[in-house]
Amino acid sequence: MQPIISTPIQPQTTTHRIRSIIGGSLGNLVEWYDWYVYSAFTLYFAGAFFPEENQTVQLLNATGVFAVGFLMRPIGGWIMGTYADKYGRKAALTMSVMMMSIGSLVIAICPGYKQIGIAAPIILTLSRMIQGVSVGGEYGTSATYLSEMAGRNRRGFYSSFQYVTLIAGQLIALGVLVLLQQTLLSDAQLHMWGWRIPFVIGAGLAVSVMYLRRSLQESVMLANRHQPISTRGTIKELARHPKAVFTVVGLTLGGTVAFYTFTTYMQKFLVIISGFSKSQATLISALTLVLFMLLQPVFGLISDKIGRKPMLMAFGICGTLATVPILIALGNTKDFWMAFLLIMVALIIVSGYTSINAVVKAELFPAHVRALGVGFPYGLAVSIFGGTAEPLALVFKQENHQEWFYWYVTGCIFLSLVVYGMMRDTKRHSKIEESNPAGPTPPKSSPKGGL
Repeated sequence: MQPIISTPIQPQTTTHRIRSIIGGSLGNLVEWYDWYVYSAFTLYFAGAFFPEENQTVQLLNATGVFAVGFLMRPIGGWIMGTYADKYGRKAALTMSVMMMSIGSLVIAICPGYKQIGIAAPIILTLSRMIQGVSVGGEYGTSATYLSEMAGRNRRGFYSSFQYVTLIAGQLIALGVLVLLQQTLLSDAQLHMWGWRIPFVIGAGLAVSVMYLRRSLQESVMLANRHQPISTRGTIKELARHPKAVFTVVGLTLGGTVAFYTFTTYMQKFLVIISGFSKSQATLISALTLVLFMLLQPVFGLISDKIGRKPMLMAFGICGTLATVPILIALGNTKDFWMAFLLIMVALIIVSGYTSINAVVKAELFPAHVRALGVGFPYGLAVSIFGGTAEPLALVFKQENHQEWFYWYVTGCIFLSLVVYGMMRDTKRHSKIEESNPAGPTPPKSSPKGGL
């Protein structure tokens, strides 16, 4: 493996730029489909991997494994971020999707607890650890790639497609579940073996995308006479940017808790707190995610006009004021459309964070440490706060104090609001522009490196 030593490589025209962003985004979609299939089908496979107890305890065990996957995300952000900064974004993106495919395939074929006992949850946990490393590396590298590929005046818009494909992956996972629930399989069949189908699909799609990503264009020059290869993508070099690192953690804290509360946890919230059926909860979640996905480019485009900071401030203020009332009302409603409306209001607020968080983080770091700087501190924040949101909510539910979780989400958003108020607007103070002040230049030769 040789580090990339090419000239600056960015799309020369809008057509090239869009083609590169679509290529990168498709891989991101498949990665997040594989990641969210676990959450979407937890209600069905939890009994296969864990001893028979009440439903909440089984869900706690399964979501505990989900949290373990999150604990691997900062490790993935570290390993793959370093790899991307040294050898190129394309090589790291290809490797991450290969790891995701392996994890999905192992889960799909793993025997259950009744067949192999304690080995079943151990294998499940190890598979999620592999996927955690994969998705941890995927986030930082894809956020970096899309932000670098986008032009200065549309960077918020183009980079928002990271969350479009992230949400689309979750939506497709729910769509597969709805299809299996409503038309193809009975509830009993889903619990017995049908839950394995989406993991097989994910493994196959990941293999296809792995080959697609090998043809991606590199996004930025990684070698220059001022930055030796040995210092690129290292923790030591990242430590030279402490303010940016802590800013990533702070701005992520509230956003990730809010995002996982109103997306992945909502399906279970509607079942075990509001009292909806599993199929109703899945349909409500799917409908809200469709609109949420469509909002991302709109909010990204707005950030290109007014800046990133106003968007983050709007999320922080509205989230702090509205989270508790929304969750209380949602827990008390039995009406399908009222539940849809309440979740949608929450997701509109959360869009102030999700639509631009990738570009904000990328704009904080210089090119030689950008993928690591975006992925590693983000992975830490998500593993500590995002990955524990659902298990914590279930623990509070088990203790009959679910309202405590509502205040916890509000507190996390408020802490991020403080960070938003203190940080500069990255649209006007972007490290991406400093890394390539001359603007996009066409490739002079094929980039070296790769897997």
